[in-house]
Amino acid sequence: MALKVLSALDAARTQYYHFKAIIIAGMGLFTDAYDLFCIPPIMGLIDRIYYPNDDHDRIQTPAAVTSTMVAIALLGTVIGQLVFGRLGDRIGRRRVYGLALVLMVVGSVGCGFSICTTRNCVLGSLGFFRFVLGVGIGGDYPLSATIMSEFANKRTRGAFIAAVFSMQGLGILASSLVAMVVCKAFERASGHLSPEDPTPREADIAWRVILMLGAVPAALTFYWRIMMPETARYTALVEQNVLQAAKDMEKVMDVSLSQITEDQPLPSTLPPSYPLFSRKFLRRHGRDLFSCACAWFLVDIVFYSSNLFQSQIYHQFIKNQKCNAYDAAFNIAKLQAIVAACSTIPGYWATVYFIDRIGRVKLQMMGFLGMALVYVAIGIPYYGYWSKHTKMGFMILYGLTFFFANFGPNTTTFIVPAELFPARFRTTCHGISGAAGKVGAIIGSIGFLWASHNKKADGYPKAIGMTASLIILGGVCTAGTVVTYLFTRETKGRSLEENEKDEDGKEMGILRCFGDNGLRSRLNSSDGLDAA
Repeated sequence: MALKVLSALDAARTQYYHFKAIIIAGMGLFTDAYDLFCIPPIMGLIDRIYYPNDDHDRIQTPAAVTSTMVAIALLGTVIGQLVFGRLGDRIGRRRVYGLALVLMVVGSVGCGFSICTTRNCVLGSLGFFRFVLGVGIGGDYPLSATIMSEFANKRTRGAFIAAVFSMQGLGILASSLVAMVVCKAFERASGHLSPEDPTPREADIAWRVILMLGAVPAALTFYWRIMMPETARYTALVEQNVLQAAKDMEKVMDVSLSQITEDQPLPSTLPPSYPLFSRKFLRRHGRDLFSCACAWFLVDIVFYSSNLFQSQIYHQFIKNQKCNAYDAAFNIAKLQAIVAACSTIPGYWATVYFIDRIGRVKLQMMGFLGMALVYVAIGIPYYGYWSKHTKMGFMILYGLTFFFANFGPNTTTFIVPAELFPARFRTTCHGISGAAGKVGAIIGSIGFLWASHNKKADGYPKAIGMTASLIILGGVCTAGTVVTYLFTRETKGRSLEENEKDEDGKEMGILRCFGDNGLRSRLNSSDGLDAA
């Protein structure tokens, strides 16, 4: 029989604290997106400042430098997800939640200061602090998702976690808008810029201001993070302190202590003792961990390759005329803002509305399949048609890739790992899944940054080109659809404790889905009962 405090959480009506938790948890994701996606316009400024060239419309920053700046934050994110994910299960979500935020703030501010003004020193310092920033961002992923899932009710849990993740869309838009405003402000303050000297010294301050402003939203929520109580599920199920869990929830929920306190003292029972990655863990949860990690790995290959080299794709939309450093960065940020406002953010909020109606599995499959179709539609005729007809049709198709990513696997892969696993393994398994995703992000953002050139240009060697790159991305999306269908379990409308219960089978976790012919039919029948 479920504990009263957990049953009260599952049945609780939507109230003020849920929205407060969305804002507190979401600010970490906001900062994550802001700092990762402000790099394209910032690299546009750094290019003009530290790699000057007479032809100001050519990108002169070495390809290795651009790749390193992109990858180093993602590498830090991988480490942060693994370390903080494990700490969240070992010592509690609340105890390490504030530390992840501190690392993000320190990393953002440190990126802006970057110690000195010589090229090698600036890039080295920037790389170090972006790594620190990445560790903080990585730590925030499993903690924010798990905290929101453990506070939410089972009826709208998916929407609440999706709302936390949707703050990424606002972070992407904010990074572009801040870059545009800062660039225009500095341009006006610099007065008239002559074509002979289009990069004033003040531009070296502009990109630092853009980076440091990313610390502000996260810093504003620090007090509320450290004041949050530990989640009731961790306190009751992992620490085995049911009375303290009830007292903590009384403070934040509209419920009296007598309603959520057990009538009789419960016997002290320790949770099952099998450790992480034991044979029993793999038998019970191996398939779920594989499905979460694999789907996140695949979607991040696609999502980050698209976002982080979209300025390369959109180079044809920027007028080929001499412009100063501020205009170059402004144009890149403007294109990112258009994509974010028209496709990225609508995709996030469509997920918030539909995820508890459609379900995680169907939404994830639909998103993967939609992205696959769009990438093939862009990729096959790219050099024969789209490279010469870059009009509204191309923009719509490219924008749809972001819409289907966020109205699908980019959001669901953040949600499902926070719902499937037992409380004592929840942040660890979410961290492992997220780390696999960021490995995919490194492959996508670096690999396709180099692979998308069909001739030697801008410091990149000749590679497979855009057509092959886009078709490969479409194949990755198709693989994601297959993985989701074969391995992912539906979690809609069930409590976290119901989701983690799975009878031991004869086969090991990953192979069990092939031996259990009734799995898919049982899930579909369950969906039918929920709809009824």
